[in-house]
Amino acid sequence: MIGLVSSLLAQAEWTAPAIDWHAIAPELILVIGINVVLFIDLNIDETKKWMIATLTGFVMLAAFIPVVTLGLELDGVPRELFDGRYVIDEYALVLKALFLLVGYVVVLMSQNELEDGGYYQGEFYVLMLCSVLGMVMMTSARDLVSIFVALELLSIPAYMMAAWRKRSSVSNEAGVKYYLLGVFASAIMLFGMSYLYGTTSTTKLTEIGASLTDGDLLGLEVVGVVFVIVGFAFKVSAVPFHSWAPDTYEGAPTPVTAFLSVASKAAGFVALMTLIFVAFPDASDVYGPLLWVMAALTMTVGNVVALRQTNIVRMLAYSSVSQGGFILMPLAFAGDPDAGGSALNAVVVYLLVYAFMNLGAFAVVIAVTRKTNSGEISSFGGLFSYAPGMAVALTVFMASLAGIPPLGGWFAKFNAFKAVLDADTTSAYVLACIAAVNTVISAAYYFKVLRTVWVDDVPDGNTAPINPPSPIIAALAITVIGTIAIGVYPRLVAGFGNIQDLTGALPI
Repeated sequence: MIGLVSSLLAQAEWTAPAIDWHAIAPELILVIGINVVLFIDLNIDETKKWMIATLTGFVMLAAFIPVVTLGLELDGVPRELFDGRYVIDEYALVLKALFLLVGYVVVLMSQNELEDGGYYQGEFYVLMLCSVLGMVMMTSARDLVSIFVALELLSIPAYMMAAWRKRSSVSNEAGVKYYLLGVFASAIMLFGMSYLYGTTSTTKLTEIGASLTDGDLLGLEVVGVVFVIVGFAFKVSAVPFHSWAPDTYEGAPTPVTAFLSVASKAAGFVALMTLIFVAFPDASDVYGPLLWVMAALTMTVGNVVALRQTNIVRMLAYSSVSQGGFILMPLAFAGDPDAGGSALNAVVVYLLVYAFMNLGAFAVVIAVTRKTNSGEISSFGGLFSYAPGMAVALTVFMASLAGIPPLGGWFAKFNAFKAVLDADTTSAYVLACIAAVNTVISAAYYFKVLRTVWVDDVPDGNTAPINPPSPIIAALAITVIGTIAIGVYPRLVAGFGNIQDLTGALPI
């Protein structure tokens, strides 16, 4: 039998697939960077471990270069690899750039935290690079298998990073909760994917989309769509699948919390967008009502619970949940012919703006808590009296999260509302009203923080100035400039998220 198999293999003709090396250059640079960082970490003196953070930052920037060159060469024509299962288009490049930029800012935020806390540095940055690699791959994945592989590549390192404070029981609990619920979500997602494969006989998204365009979905196809959507709902911490997020965010090191709340959440939304627009173009009757309910619940529950928080990290955790509801809102109408294009654009723009303002808020929290050693909102009292720069930066981020013009958050919310109203249906108007009420609710807890910063007295009377490390200052500069620039000049990002670029000839 073995000889027969060997003979058949020897006779079989196999042609190596043509590989566009430039198209996958960002991924290749990250792969090489992971190995270089690991090798240097194993062979460098303990006193020079600080160099690993700098090297990781350079790897992120190096991977950014081919993203730019590919953008200059595309000219609107996607580059497809492996029979169209891995696609490099403008949609993918914008999101690759987002993940690399987020990774770079998180490296800036992490450097001094790891050094001062006595944590392992080399392993941390290797895991972060692996997670970013999974995110970069996710943007181009157009196949169920490659989507799942990318998702696990970005998730498994994140489980370990969440528990990086190994001497802290709270951090260990955060990591375990994140891991157990993440595995559960992956199992649900795989279950749904198995039904999609079983009913369509393919894992390629465009072929699945072609099989599901007759408007008469089979029962098993409906089950597959629902379970895949529910699996990703865990990843983006949508209510009622959000219970892991607040505890994990509070227990993880603050830079990791920033990474999870921005990059990991964005990766989940990227996969969700790709599936909805490419694999489920005619299944809006299935996913539309499901996403409508989740969007309404997510923004409402996140905002109401955030009102009660006294710890700023937990408040930002529930804020992240509520912001996820605003991002889900346009996707509920992605199948509407009048709203599909604006829905994709709204989600991409929201992810870009959200990255700047949320990372910036966490950067301020890191800088202030280094002095106060407390995450309570009350510990930010009188911040303006001894750290006016930090107070102004936090004001920019909180006001942007609340959607106050002329900051980036207002344009993100404006786009989300526009996408919903473009659908011009009763359910769209109802969801828009729910979102409007939630926008007002969210302003209450964002401005509660600002009142503490600008009006309250310093709780311990210690008005010594804050001297944040230079990497934190650099992270704050990037995020403040990004938040203000997008709000003042929205055209910087207004054109991102072209539906024709993602869906090609598929009817939306």
